[in-house]
Amino acid sequence: HVQLAESGGGLVQPGGSLRLSCAASGIYFDYSTMSWYRQVPGQSREFVAAITSVGATNYADSVEGRFTISTDSATNTVYLQMNSLRPEDTAVYYCNARTLISDNYWGQGTQVTVSS
Repeated sequence: HVQLAESGGGLVQPGGSLRLSCAASGIYFDYSTMSWYRQVPGQSREFVAAITSVGATNYADSVEGRFTISTDSATNTVYLQMNSLRPEDTAVYYCNARTLISDNYWGQGTQVTVSS
């Protein structure tokens, strides 16, 4: 049974920081590509950041230089450190795991609100 459990969302002022966590179980974490996506109501889910099994990272242009994705293999957790947050970063953030055989799994999402 695959489970991706996100946490760490909340309300933060513009310019502030948050760290999202996603604890994975039921997958070969070390062989999976882990990603973060986000979605605003009425819009499509959009890519934010990804990290491959060998540690290569990729970011959306809108978050490059402000967000950092990382993993902890000891706890099967992927993190998204978000700095210099802007109101336009407000969204539900979803954790995604893509396995070696291209199975795709999603977490339940965590709300991030950037507002003064």
